Amino acid sequence: MRTAAVAVVLALALALGAGGALASAPPVGPLPLPTVTSVKTTRGQLVSLALPRRAGYVWRIARAVPVRVVRQVGEGDVGTSVVLVFRAVGRGHASVFVAETRGERPQAFRAVRLDVTVT
Repeated sequence: MRTAAVAVVLALALALGAGGALASAPPVGPLPLPTVTSVKTTRGQLVSLALPRRAGYVWRIARAVPVRVVRQVGEGDVGTSVVLVFRAVGRGHASVFVAETRGERPQAFRAVRLDVTVT
């Protein structure tokens, strides 16, 4: 009975997109000089970053995010912006680099850096 329940949970997770993480885009190449936003917060709080949306371009996380300090918990389109949401999970400093590319190509046209300090 327990095996059947585990199989159902796995099937639902795959159907809802958990398997999408297996395929990834090529890494983003060199970044142009980023616009920098600095935020100070406390552990457990949410931090969001709103980015303008342009036709034919996508915003991608360009460098590894220090998951001991912040973790991405959501993203979505809100009006004419793309909003990325992060949760502060640990103490310290984290820089999140985001780049605007044309589709999944490696060339970055614009870059943004979110500096988060969690106390």
